[in-house]
Amino acid sequence: MGLSRRVPDAGGWLTILEDIEFAIPRGQSVAIVGASGSGKSTLLGLLAGLDEPSSGKVLALDQDIFALDEDGRAHWRAQHVGFVFQAFLLLPHMTALENVMLPLELAGRVDARSVAREWLARVGLAERASHYPRTLSGGEQQRVAIARAFASNPPLLLADEPTGSLDHATGERIIDLLFELNREAGATLLLVTHDRSLAARCQRTISLHNGRLVKSAD
Repeated sequence: MGLSRRVPDAGGWLTILEDIEFAIPRGQSVAIVGASGSGKSTLLGLLAGLDEPSSGKVLALDQDIFALDEDGRAHWRAQHVGFVFQAFLLLPHMTALENVMLPLELAGRVDARSVAREWLARVGLAERASHYPRTLSGGEQQRVAIARAFASNPPLLLADEPTGSLDHATGERIIDLLFELNREAGATLLLVTHDRSLAARCQRTISLHNGRLVKSAD
């Protein structure tokens, strides 16, 4: 609601986002599109409570997330948000299984290992559970990241250019998997992308230009 983000620069203040406001029904898939530098990733970071706005509010799942302190927001994310990033962000010293287990363990799940194995099987990597990220292909690493995002059954999924570092064919398979699992889970999906064909697969598109909302359309 009225979301803005400004950061200091050599000339004073740089406005990254200005007066962004929209509402998303639960369970909807939404693409956030715009040219490079339009504020897409910054918006996603604000919606997750990773960055703080200069003004405005984020009401997510009936929670004003910036009414929480930093620890409170971290706890809220752990309970409610799954992330899929372009760079995968797997921990290199952990196996595929351990990477998927990690958020479950942090949430205190005693069944973390069995749930993680189940999700690796669902993304077709049951036989790769003991492998480290460096031994996996880009597509396999992204599938581990997707399993990690979905394993805790979060009501909100955030994906930032999830196929940006993959070849076209692998990227298509990853997106098919992401939408398939999202439909099954019934979660709200917010997807930052520069790919218009990918955006068209979402139920709704939010377009940004120079930090401003220029279109929010079904």
